[in-house]
Amino acid sequence: MSEASIESDKEVGVALALGAVAAVSAVVMLAYPGQLGKAWGFAGAFVFATLAVGAVQLFS
Repeated sequence: MSEASIESDKEVGVALALGAVAAVSAVVMLAYPGQLGKAWGFAGAFVFATLAVGAVQLFS
């Protein structure tokens, strides 16, 4: 009798969701007219990109 293992694609889904938020934050960083908005866009892009990489490492 062979054992079957089911691998989850949770890391891919979480990474794609966080990557999408990071991409939106990068667009905000580029398109926002004020300096403070650009700073918040950069912060969001950095944080969510870091979380996306961490999610792949955590769930794999």
